[in-house]
Parts: sequence; C-alpha cells; structure tokens
Amino acid sequence: MSKILNEFEKEGIDRGERSFFIKIFLLVLVVVIFGIYVGDILFGKSSLEVLLDLQDSRDSLKQNVKMIKKRNARLQKEYFELKQLEPN
Repeated sequence: MSKILNEFEKEGIDRGERSFFIKIFLLVLVVVIFGIYVGDILFGKSSLEVLLDLQDSRDSLKQNVKMIKKRNARLQKEYFELKQLEPN
C-alpha cells in the first residue's frame, strides 16, 4: 500500500510541475501576443506608413502651390499688360 501512496505523491508533484510550466508558457504566450499587438499599433500600416504617405502628399501639395502661384503671377502680369493697352 505504501508503494501506491508513494507513486501517487510523485504523480502529484509531476502534475504541479506540469501546471507550473503550463502557466509559464501561457504567460510567455500572452506577453508575445501583446508585444506583437503593440508593435503593430506603433509600426504597422495604421501608423507609420500612413504618416509617411501624408508627409509625401504634403510635399507634393506644397510643390503644386508654388507652381500655381508662379503661373498666377505670370497670368496677372499678362492681364495687366493687356489691360493697359486697351483704350479708355
């Protein structure tokens, strides 16, 4: 009978060790998943690439504004030159 009790006690320790390793594994898994989630938020499509795209769009819009201002100035100059040539 004592042999059976000794085996039962050993089996209980193994279960405890197994549950400890399972808890540690689940904790590590949760930490990794959380890290991936935070990394996706900080560096994923929804943030970094959108920021870079918006900066590129801003730069191209600034160039378009400069070009349109130059064209407007040229057309205004032309308009006032033509207006001065017209009789009163």
